[in-house]
Amino acid sequence: MLPYASLTFLSIATTATAACSRSTLQSATTALLAAQTAGNLSALPLSPNTSYIENDAALALSSSILTKSVPIDLSRSLHDTTLCATFTEIISATGSHPYVIMTRMLFTADGAAISRIENIVADKGDWLFNAQASLSKAKDEVWVDIPEGKRDARDVIQAAGDKYLDSWSDGKVSVPYGSPCARLEGGSYTTNCKMPEFPKEFKDAGGAKNRRYVVDEEVGAVSIFNDFPFLDPKKPNGTSSTNFVRVEGGKIRYIHEVTICTQNNCGR
Repeated sequence: MLPYASLTFLSIATTATAACSRSTLQSATTALLAAQTAGNLSALPLSPNTSYIENDAALALSSSILTKSVPIDLSRSLHDTTLCATFTEIISATGSHPYVIMTRMLFTADGAAISRIENIVADKGDWLFNAQASLSKAKDEVWVDIPEGKRDARDVIQAAGDKYLDSWSDGKVSVPYGSPCARLEGGSYTTNCKMPEFPKEFKDAGGAKNRRYVVDEEVGAVSIFNDFPFLDPKKPNGTSSTNFVRVEGGKIRYIHEVTICTQNNCGR
């Protein structure tokens, strides 16, 4: 086993290697929006071995949602220069086939090429899905960049999101909810962000697990891709889900949740 000092050095080195420029990542999310609008992969800076996951299934990019032209009514993106990753929320409510799409992209060390794309693609039949309601509420929210002197550290932002997810398994977890705080779950909107502790089956299945993060200090937000157990009887150990959390002054201001179902509204 490597000594602690060596492990620490490797951790620092990995982080340093992963760091890439914000402008490069912003160019990539701009390209993503262009590709999704056109249904054409050519706009994306793909690597020769880009892997693709859609709703937990490994697919060829040629079979992905990215090859379908999707009109974009609203989008928001996060750019994580520490992990060299991006997150983009897309709401398409006015096209012939409404979608809400949450996209996480990972990049090569310099940010020049996409190494992996993870997509959560929600449409009719997914948990509380209503793209028009999602658009109506989300477009009125204020997600402007946070002034430099008022930004939270990335660990504070990520911890706020983690505590929210942790509270589903343990109602005693102290979650830093703001006042006000609004939550958009599928197309359902509420100004009460506090969630009750979920049934025992949720905790017994490991709670919200396999968490994958994108953190952006300038936007003050984190996206957490995770496996959500118990909700869908056909996937008791976890279905594809994501939580997009805005944090202001250490407190949660907005939460957007999207969860995929294998049957209409997860059979509920």
